[in-house]
Parts: sequence; C-alpha cells; structure tokens
Amino acid sequence: MTAALLDDLAWRGLLQDQTPGLQARLARGPIAGYIGFDPTAPSLQVGNLIPIMLLAHLQRVGGKPIVVVGGGTGMIGDPSGKRDERPLLDADRVAEHAGRQRRQLERFLDFTPGPRGAEIVDNAEWLRPLELLPFLRDIGKHFTLSYMLQKESVKQRLDAGISYTEFSYMLLQAYDFLQLFRTRRCELQLGGSDQWGNITAGIELIRRVDGGEAHGLSAPLLTTAGGAKFGKSEAGAVWLDPNLTSPYRFYQFWLNADDRDVDAYVKAFTFLPRTEIADLMRRHAAAPADRLPHRTLAQDITERVHGREACGRAVEAARIVFGELDPKAATPEVWRLLATDLPSAPLPPGTGEQTPVVELVTEAEIVKSKGEARRLIQQGGLYVNGERVASADAVAGPALAGGFYWIRSGKKQQFILSPAA
Repeated sequence: MTAALLDDLAWRGLLQDQTPGLQARLARGPIAGYIGFDPTAPSLQVGNLIPIMLLAHLQRVGGKPIVVVGGGTGMIGDPSGKRDERPLLDADRVAEHAGRQRRQLERFLDFTPGPRGAEIVDNAEWLRPLELLPFLRDIGKHFTLSYMLQKESVKQRLDAGISYTEFSYMLLQAYDFLQLFRTRRCELQLGGSDQWGNITAGIELIRRVDGGEAHGLSAPLLTTAGGAKFGKSEAGAVWLDPNLTSPYRFYQFWLNADDRDVDAYVKAFTFLPRTEIADLMRRHAAAPADRLPHRTLAQDITERVHGREACGRAVEAARIVFGELDPKAATPEVWRLLATDLPSAPLPPGTGEQTPVVELVTEAEIVKSKGEARRLIQQGGLYVNGERVASADAVAGPALAGGFYWIRSGKKQQFILSPAA
C-alpha cells in the first residue's frame, strides 16, 4: 500500500516536491518518515495541519511516523518563511510548549507500540550534548557557504538580515535527519515546501557522512482563493488549543471557508475517499446554500482536534446562531461556549422574568439609552432568547438553560448575558 501514497497525496493537493527514486523506495515496502515541530508557540495552529496530515497518511498506508519535537532547534528558531528573527525562548518555556503540542499530535496519530506506531522524540536529546568544535569539524565541513546561501529560506532573509544563530538552523535540522537515519532507520523527511532546502540538506549529509540513501517529500503551502496565507482569521491565528481558539470559533473557521477553497480543504484535511468527496461537491453544486461540504469539513476536523463532545457543542452553538435550532433546547455548556466568543457581559443584578426588556438591555449597556432601545423595538430589530421583542413594554421572560440571556440587536450584533458565577 505504501506505493500508493504519492498518488493519493497528489490527488489531495499535498504533493509538491519529491526526491528521485522515492516511488521505487516506497514500492519496496513500509518506510519511516519524520517531521519536526519547533515548540516556539504554546500550541500548534491550523497552518501545521498539512505536515500533520502528511504523517497521518504515511501511517495509514503502513509507514511509521516519527514526530521530532524541537526542544533543541526550538531554542534557535527556523528562519524559513520568517521576515524577522524570532525571540529566543528559555529551556523551561520550550519544554512546556513541547508537552502541549505532543497532546495535540496524539489526536492525529496512533502511538500504539509496534512497527507502524508513531513515536515522538525530542531533538534536545542529541543536540544539547553537542560540543561546538566536534560539530563544526564533523558536520559543518560538509556544507559550503555557497550551498547554504542558495537555500530559499536563507536568500529571503539576506536583505533584512539573518543572524549566525538562525543561519546555523539548516545544519542542526540536517543533523536531526542523520541521527534518525542512524538510530531509527528513518529514510524520509516530510514537510511544507518552505522546508525543502532543509530537507535536501539532511539528505546530502546522510549521503556524505554515512553513504546512505534518504528521501524527501514536500507539500505546497496553501493560500486561500483570495491570495491570503492559509490559517489566519480576522482574529489572527487559529490554534488547536481550545484555550487559544475555542471549539466554536475553530468550527466557524472551517464552516466559513470560501466556496472556491472548500473542495481543496476537504481533500487536504479529511480522509474521506474520492467517491464521497466527489459526491459532496456534486450535491454542493446543486444546492450551494446548504453548504454541505463546509459542514462536513468543519465537523470532521473539529471532532478530530477537540473531540466529539466539544464538536457537538460547537455544532449546536452554530445552529442556534444561524437560526436552525431552538435556543431553549441548548444546554448550559453551549451558552458558556458562546459566551467565550460572542460579546458577553454579566447579567444585571436582580434580573428576572418580569424585568422590562428596555431596562435589561440598557443596564447591560447593549444599547446606550432607553429611547434607543424603544426605537430598536419599534423597528423590529431587538430579539431576546431568539424571539423578536414586539412591544416596548415586553419583559425579559424565562432565562435560557444555566441562567443565560441571548440578545440580538439588529442583523449581526449578538450578546450573551451571563449569570453570576
């Protein structure tokens, strides 16, 4: 099955570069492949999903994925795709980030011990004990300055400036590949196309030092149909950590994908077979308003990242916001989730079923004055718990589950009033 890997990755838009002879090597049987993740941030983000999916596809066809958490290289920083040098982190912070990222990776890969069980290793294991003079003598002599300057990750930084610290990153990543080749018979490095220079440096080092044959494979860097870098939202990066990006906002990121992008996203970020994806897109063409591939994509990836329960709450919350579900049927957990993503304020003290709506929205500072609240009601633009307020004399009515009130002002402004903890 390993030989079919390249064909499947190409169809899914996940294949850009490969070394000569890789297809022949895959045809001979399972292979171990690795990708490194530098723990310079407290969480992985959706931009990291492409390399993660590469490892997952490798494992699904019988290969062995190896995740290198960059406890060592993370203290240096990869210049690839960066305009400026990143701030260096201390060892404790790097270790903390690495632990969080490991838990996120475990949602995508099977770590059950065995021939194809995924492994996580920390390159601090072999990089921290390195001594400078032996490293320069045994490793650095195999890299000419002209060779390193030709690499795209270096060329892009020459005008802005690149420190010797980041310039040396290529040698350290190449040394990672050499160590994995020696200790775990890892013959393949995978990554985004911005890593191709680092990947080929490792392949060359293995050839020069051990006379070994190793291979590389890269995926293209995704951009949206509008030309923006994939993985960003209006609020910034979309993280895999629920404390940084809530499951609801994560779900919304995928649900709101541009129609021009959704076919590529379903192929790249799910394991759905070709026939099922083709059927999804046919049904989407016939009824685009249903957004069937968007919903399928959002639910698939949110459940994998955050679990079935959190995904279920995110789906329920989205259906409420879009008017597809009665808000009275939602659980307190759903309202707590929405309160983290929609504008939220404490419920004014003493609020009850008989509290006038005008008084409620004014005291909660949703509207500036009672006069403005009355005008909004007259225009049919104020809703409490999903129901339009018909009269300026209306009262708040029963709270939703957990004591919450959901206020909608106009077409887009929404507010969650939360009970006292």
